[in-house]
This record gives sequence, structure tokens and C-alpha cells, in this order.
Amino acid sequence: MKLNPLLTVLSAAAIGFFIGVSFPVQVTPKLSPLSFGYGNCTFGGSYILSRFSTALGNNSSAVERAPLLQSKTTSEKVVAPAMPKGAERLPPNVVVRESDLHLRRLWGHPREDTPTRKYLLVLTVGYSDKVNVNATIHKFSKNFDVILFHYDGRTSEWDEFEWSKEAVHVSARKQAKWWYAKRFLHPNIVAPYEYIFIWDQDLGTETFDAEEYIKIVKKHGLEISQPGMDITRGVKTYDINVRRNDTEIHRSTSVGKCSTDIHKRPCSAFVEVNAPVFTKEAWSCVWHMIQSDLVHGWGLDWNFWRCVDEPERQIGIVDAQYVAHHSGFTLGNPGNDTADGSRRKVRVRASSEFGMFKARLNNADKAMAAALLGHSDAAPRGRSHR
Repeated sequence: MKLNPLLTVLSAAAIGFFIGVSFPVQVTPKLSPLSFGYGNCTFGGSYILSRFSTALGNNSSAVERAPLLQSKTTSEKVVAPAMPKGAERLPPNVVVRESDLHLRRLWGHPREDTPTRKYLLVLTVGYSDKVNVNATIHKFSKNFDVILFHYDGRTSEWDEFEWSKEAVHVSARKQAKWWYAKRFLHPNIVAPYEYIFIWDQDLGTETFDAEEYIKIVKKHGLEISQPGMDITRGVKTYDINVRRNDTEIHRSTSVGKCSTDIHKRPCSAFVEVNAPVFTKEAWSCVWHMIQSDLVHGWGLDWNFWRCVDEPERQIGIVDAQYVAHHSGFTLGNPGNDTADGSRRKVRVRASSEFGMFKARLNNADKAMAAALLGHSDAAPRGRSHR
């Protein structure tokens, strides 16, 4: 009997279907879990582990939102980095997440421009500070890009100095340096620089050498540091910052009020706000801690310890390279203390901001601890055996 060709094809298809159902084969590669750490821009992974718990490390929301890509070398799928907010419509290979503060030419080929320098010096200045600022900048080598924040609106006058023509000038009248830092030193902008010096304009640098300073910082693994303060030529605020004559660096002090307990701020793991030096990783964390409305930055130095994994090892004072702090509190207009903008009223606000910042951090710490506790309580529990 001659079979109908159509029936033959349909029968073969049906048989194949039932065989496939009976013997399933997994053809989709398994997705291997990837671990994700927390960078220093907010809270370091080991920071969370050592101070709170491992609960945050189990958050998989970033993994769930990230696109899956097929690996070329294995049969597994890998998680691609999430696109930065605002760049979702762009092809990934054209997205540039970081920039710098290095000046470039308007002519020639970009690859022939001078490369971004290794380090960054940041000064907040007025033109009346020009003599001291000029002396300071000469202590920094060609390995430094320089940015000046001008609180008096005078920028073009600085061109009397040759180095000024290669510096970046930002002008905003009557602002404090942490106001500028929050707005112009975003971590993605300073990412190419290994170290960021955010200094006051009134430091005496006669005995200072920036390159030698960096050698010492690298040698001792300091993430946040400052030069020792020479109080024979300047003023002091904290005992820990005073330069010692018998050491290359120090990380704590037992002088004065610190004689009872050196393992607390500002007796150890403490750097003052007038001459701090940050690695780019530590600065990324500090930048996120700066409050946009608290412009004086009082209280930041009491909390720099949050931005490293081991504060008593990674924060220190470099005694072998020291400076002098020539002035005390200089913000505000001298004279009539009752006028707006007077030195007294500016200091009152700075002191008030210190209390506000402390309260915000205390509340944030409590909220974080509660969230971690809640996350731990919500974790699935094993079945009880009766």
C-alpha cells in the first residue's frame, strides 16, 4: 500500500516531539553567581563587614538589573556592568564615565596632547593670597594638575605667574572650599589622579617637597594623610597634627587630652581639614559624605575614618614633610561683628554646621543599623526538626 507523503511527514514530526519530551536536554547555560563588592565611594566592603554585618553584601538588585551577555570563552553567562544613569540609550563602547581637570589644546590630534598628570593640587584662593599661593605651587612638580577656586572673582590677574596659564580657574564669590569641592571635584572628575591635595591657601611650605611626600605616603600605605604642622612658625588646632622630630610619620598621640585614651578621634586616625591628602578611592567616599548645604565642612575630619578599611593604619601625619598653618579662622569680613557676612557670624554658622553634621551622621548610623538588623531578621530560617 502506498503511503500518503503528507501523513508520513506528520507522523515523523509527532514521533520526534514525543522523544524530545521524554528525554529533555538542558541547552541553556547555567548562570554562575558573581560576587559584588562595595567600593570606597560609599562604604567599603570590608568596612561594612567590620562595623556592621555582611547583610548588604547579599543585595542582588544590581545583578538583577544588569544585562546578561554570553561569554566568548566559556559556556556561562556573565553580568555586564550597568550603564550609568542617563547613558542607557547609548551603545556601551562610546560611554565615558570619567574625566579630568587637565587642559588640552584646541588644535592637533588628541593623542598628541600632553597626558593627564598623576596628581591634583586644589587651592581655594583670593588674589590677596597670591604671594603665598605662588610659593606653595612651586613646591609641586609638573606631575600635578592645579585647580584654583577663586572666592573673590579675580582670575585673570593670576596670569602674571606662568604656571597660572596651565591651571584651571573656577570663580564663585564668597564660597568656602568644601562648597567648591562638592560641586567641582566629583569622583568621576578626579578619577585619573592617584592623590588629591585639598589645601588651604595660607600654609607655609618653605620646607615641603610634594614628590618626597608622596613617596612617604606610598611607603606607609596611607590613604588619608597630611603633613605635620610646624607650630614654631604657625598655629595648631589638634595635638595629633603637630610635627614630630624623631619619626617619619605618626598615627596617634598621647599628648594633652589624649593621654587617657589614644584610640579615639582626634587622638588617632585623624587628619585635619586644612591640609588633607586623599587617594582617589578615599576621596570618592569623602565626596559622598560632604553635605551640599553645609559649606564649611566642620566635622568632616572627625569622620574621615569612615572612608578607609583600617583607620589606625591608613590615616596618618607625615612628619618628614611638614608645613606651617600661618592663620587661624580667616573667613568672613573683619570689623562690624553684627553685619551679615562678618567674621563672627560666619564662625557662628560654621559651629552650628558642626552640630548639624554630627546629628545627621548619628541619625544615618541608627537608620543603617536598624536596616541591617531588619534585613538579618527577614532572612529565611531553616526548618525546625521535631
